[in-house]
Amino acid sequence: MRFMILVKATLDSEAGVMPEDKLIAAMADYHEELAKAGLLLDASGLQPSSKGWRIHYDGDKHSVTDGPFVETKELIAGYTLIQVQSREEALEWTKRFPNPAVDGGKAEIEVRQLFELEDFGPSESIERFRDMGTLREE
Repeated sequence: MRFMILVKATLDSEAGVMPEDKLIAAMADYHEELAKAGLLLDASGLQPSSKGWRIHYDGDKHSVTDGPFVETKELIAGYTLIQVQSREEALEWTKRFPNPAVDGGKAEIEVRQLFELEDFGPSESIERFRDMGTLREE
């Protein structure tokens, strides 16, 4: 089972405030533990939304909106992707995630399970994804 730990953006992360070495060290310790346990698949911080864009769809039409985006509570500042045996194991690991706030104040992470190939019924389209290696089999 794969889970993505989503670090919610804050006013500081959206302003491009870089974390102090103390927070970077805590994140490195946590991610090293995940790696040693063979659970870490990927992790990274994201640039502020001012450097991004959104694509809006309306049927066959789409439009582009450049950042920044005002609602920081809806934005993601970083992520960690893990592979574990159960939801409970994912929960235990995420409880150990360091407080991601630059100032050690209020912060939030969200955890979401990823879909796996077996979550979908058999189809030609799923076989195409299997051939690409984009969806993993457990």
